[in-house]
Amino acid sequence: MLGEVLPGGYRFDFDPDMVARAVLGKSTWAVLALTLDIELFTQAHYRQSIDPDTELSELFRDVFLYHWKEECQHALLDELEFLRHDSTLTAEERDRAVDDFIELVAAVDGILQAQAAADAGYFAANCGRTVEADEVPAIEAAFLAAYRWQYIHSGARHPYFGKVLTSLITESQGQRIQAALATLH
Repeated sequence: MLGEVLPGGYRFDFDPDMVARAVLGKSTWAVLALTLDIELFTQAHYRQSIDPDTELSELFRDVFLYHWKEECQHALLDELEFLRHDSTLTAEERDRAVDDFIELVAAVDGILQAQAAADAGYFAANCGRTVEADEVPAIEAAFLAAYRWQYIHSGARHPYFGKVLTSLITESQGQRIQAALATLH
């Protein structure tokens, strides 16, 4: 949709159906964990960038306030379903599900890496000045850091996500997840 309104050359190279198939190929537990993470990072985005900005239009703020409220409801429902589903798993199934969750987060990061590279190139081509070749890696790194914060870390570090997740997994599983997240800096 962005490509339709931006100057020519904007790219988003991922097929949503292919992404959906990859996600649905993972365990339900992993998908529910990722879904809860997403609901919580959406809430964090509102609280950190929209709610405190008094310069935004009241209508814009109001629309996003109600979106935030809706996301709160989603997070509660997602948590209940995550807990319900978790209660049906054996320890071995949960351990495999933790691996699936790590793989899902890595897949999200792969998308973010590719999009950061594409967006950095697009920015360099459209920012209104000549961008030197040695500047492009720094621009790409800034995009990737921002995308990783928004789409992975702000949810994974959300206190409530940590509380729910750690209530379901072992210390060893938590260490595996943390080690995987630590590689994304």
